Amino acid sequence: MVFTKVDQDLVYGIKLSSVGPGRVTGSDVVHDLSGMDIAMKLHYVKGLYFFSSQAAKGLTLPRFKEAVFECCCDFYYTSGRLRRSESGRPYIKCNDCGARFIEAHCDMTIDECLEMKGFYFDLQKLLVSQQVIGPELTFSPPVLIQFTQFKCGGISLGLSWAHLLGDAFSAANFMNRWGQIMAAVGSNNTPANLQYKSNTHDHERSKNPPPVHDEPLSLKWVDPVGDHWIVSNNCRMDTFSFHITASQLATLHSEISAGRNRNDQVPIFETICAIIWKCIAKVKLGEETAQARTVTICKSDPRKPTKGFVTNTQTISSVTLDSSVTETDPKRLVTLLVNEAVDERIRMEEVVERDDGVSDFIVYGANLTFVDLEEADLYGFELNGYKPDLVYCTVNGVGDEGAVFVLPAGPEGSGQTNGGGGRMVTIIFKENLVPELKTELAKKGLGQGGGHDLT
Repeated sequence: MVFTKVDQDLVYGIKLSSVGPGRVTGSDVVHDLSGMDIAMKLHYVKGLYFFSSQAAKGLTLPRFKEAVFECCCDFYYTSGRLRRSESGRPYIKCNDCGARFIEAHCDMTIDECLEMKGFYFDLQKLLVSQQVIGPELTFSPPVLIQFTQFKCGGISLGLSWAHLLGDAFSAANFMNRWGQIMAAVGSNNTPANLQYKSNTHDHERSKNPPPVHDEPLSLKWVDPVGDHWIVSNNCRMDTFSFHITASQLATLHSEISAGRNRNDQVPIFETICAIIWKCIAKVKLGEETAQARTVTICKSDPRKPTKGFVTNTQTISSVTLDSSVTETDPKRLVTLLVNEAVDERIRMEEVVERDDGVSDFIVYGANLTFVDLEEADLYGFELNGYKPDLVYCTVNGVGDEGAVFVLPAGPEGSGQTNGGGGRMVTIIFKENLVPELKTELAKKGLGQGGGHDLT
């Protein structure tokens, strides 16, 4: 089916409610935000899960909400509201106000939705809440969940997750816990019987942070936003996405690996990053400043658990090339990304603590930012034993330098054309340069012939 535009009326029957913890958290409970949490406060994780009619069969809205009651007990501060201390530092008051729950209907089937060309992301904005924190902190929920029913009987679950709560890995953990509780309710088991680790301790922060000698490259100051936590870009940004099949990955990987020692394994993520980095540099020719030769890399921290925790634990590293990106062999770019990435989290924390967390920053898009979500358990959320047909995950609030998100293209072992080793890539970039970037990517065989091309 071809649509010439996305009609706002495609998604209708909007109903709002709040769903809080099933048990009272307590009085005067607060959750202190770490420096890393505050550094992320202008960013929002957006997750969109599509489930077939078989997966949604027999599941009612009250059952979904009942599971959210228990989920909010585990992660009690996700139901709180933001406040500021006397110094202006934000924190979460755990007052059980709840997550915002949005009910909606869509006059399309899921297949029609996924087949849309050119206007998918306009529709996606109707399936995931675009609300941000503020301008009144005390009334702004950090978590919003949208339940949309399609005419085919399938559903989508759209998650809007304030990044200050935790990274995309944490957002996936929240959703997976919700799915576990749904399964327990359906089997008459009590949710308490489920084994799950919850990060319920407050962050510790130094009262006298050490001075920062080297400014972190992955953190950028922005003009004060007050209590309306939204990024103001200097240019219009566009978003597009495409699949890379397993066979395409094998071809790219063999090209990068040619001539290397067999023991010198080349990671898939860095391979994709090197190729896209070079393509972006080509379309920005003439703008190749020192910043253009610096990229930020966000990945799961192998030293910390990615499952069962809600916090900002991902590594944030920077890499700077000492020569032109366009004239550098992709093999060298891969080597640089793998071996010379510098973890900047400690320095970022120190910068945020300089004025007790009052200043405003961005991370995604401060430099061109590559985000590895391959280790995020995005398909761990099941309904009636079925995994999602597709999961999309990205971050809103990306700065002018853009961001690239790499995640699984489908459930592992699903047998889908784009699953089982394929990747989905989402790119947020300057709108006026997107057509040229697509052309450069096409020369590398990307964005074409890889299944759904969500351009």
